[in-house]
Amino acid sequence: MLRVLTYNVRRCLGADGRLDPERIAAVIAACRADVVALQELDVGRARSGGIDQAQAIAGHLGMRSHFHPAMRVMEEFYGDAILTALPSRLMRAAGLPERAGCEPRGALWAAVTAGDTEVQVVTTHLGLGRGERRAQAEALLGPAFLGDPACRDPVVLLGDFNALPGSGVHRRLAARLPDAQGATAWLRPTFPARLPLLRIDHVFVSRGIAVRGVRTLGGRLARIASDHLPLVADLDLAPVSAPRIPVPREEPA
Repeated sequence: MLRVLTYNVRRCLGADGRLDPERIAAVIAACRADVVALQELDVGRARSGGIDQAQAIAGHLGMRSHFHPAMRVMEEFYGDAILTALPSRLMRAAGLPERAGCEPRGALWAAVTAGDTEVQVVTTHLGLGRGERRAQAEALLGPAFLGDPACRDPVVLLGDFNALPGSGVHRRLAARLPDAQGATAWLRPTFPARLPLLRIDHVFVSRGIAVRGVRTLGGRLARIASDHLPLVADLDLAPVSAPRIPVPREEPA
């Protein structure tokens, strides 16, 4: 089984106004994920004390990080990362189509070896505008990422898509890689963390993967560490029977 987690960490700025990468790492460590996808990380930015948040969190977890700066300002970076202690190699990191005046977005693809299986893991953080997200989703489906012949099954696409279940972008991506939770809007909301109402963080998986469970990480620490809750999925990369979409269960608070 492979446990994956996606988490928008909001530059490690908690609801209490405290910047704390170690607290983010503690939330993640509680579920013992094998592969961690993070969005909204600061690296070398003055506003966050100049630290490399991707490396700091990876260090606390005993993992290696692959980071892609979606935005660069001189020597300051802001973007997404894939963390894992499993053997891994960076396949591609690139920007996605952007709209003038909007925050730049990117995607990151790493090949992770779990046992005898190499799984292709892609993470992203899509924009706030509907048209912007559509263009970015098409780029993800194109030859740079999911359309690359090297991005062969098993594949996991996860991140903050800023798109609700049933939206055009969600349906477009789910046609290529089914949503681990199905298309039901009320399952596993992740935003805002203190009173989750919206499901905008998703895990999509190739059809040869069996989804054994999906949950959010709740509890006091997770509700204060960021403005999103982490979303966790347990995946069987080599199922004996056909994949199934399970009924998610509650995470104890």
